[in-house]
Amino acid sequence: MSQNLWRLCGSCLAALALAAASSGSALSQTKRQPIAPEATATSPAGAPNIMAPGSANVEGFRSAKFGMNAEQVRMAIEHDFNLKGSAIKEQPNLAERTTVLSVNVSELLPGGGVANVSYVLGYESKRLIQVSISWSKTTDERMTPEQLFTNSTVLRENFLAEGFEPNTIASNMPISNGILDFRGSDAKGHTVMLILQGTMTEGQDKQKILQPTALLLFYVADAKAPDIYHLPPGSF
Repeated sequence: MSQNLWRLCGSCLAALALAAASSGSALSQTKRQPIAPEATATSPAGAPNIMAPGSANVEGFRSAKFGMNAEQVRMAIEHDFNLKGSAIKEQPNLAERTTVLSVNVSELLPGGGVANVSYVLGYESKRLIQVSISWSKTTDERMTPEQLFTNSTVLRENFLAEGFEPNTIASNMPISNGILDFRGSDAKGHTVMLILQGTMTEGQDKQKILQPTALLLFYVADAKAPDIYHLPPGSF
């Protein structure tokens, strides 16, 4: 996976999720330590209240709701982060023919460093279909593997307590170039995915050790049928 994985749209995420779900690898074969075995993460103060199974409700991210148009998304970004419109960058995804609005945000996760938040507007609808968040050296030159590991642990614990549909939840699943730290969907099929991306090395005990390079968080309206461009069947 490239450092620009956070730009991927729902179709790629669905394929990744299915691959992770069908993986036969056991977590015991992968250590989550970023570099040194003694490195640990700090849990948030006070365990979160555990919500009833099936009670999760993923409508987007903060004020930005799935189905909003570009102007509404821009207003949500300005409201959520107290930023001027000039701070929002717009660029097309030429392959999927979507539009991405992105902004860098300091301390999006308290103590977590600078993150990049991107909002994907669908090909046909021109409305919000996905929000992607990334933490890495690209977003914050002071980012460390230990910080990425800590951010991931804090977010994973939060999502595990939010009441996602039980049969959609996956956690600590080894995937190519990293770990699917969390995947879950609400009753409407809206999906959250948390990926700790990095390189694998082999320790003295022959277990694989992940050295994180990026943390990727996705809120997806429809991971199975995203609103992106597809070639007409039979055209090639």
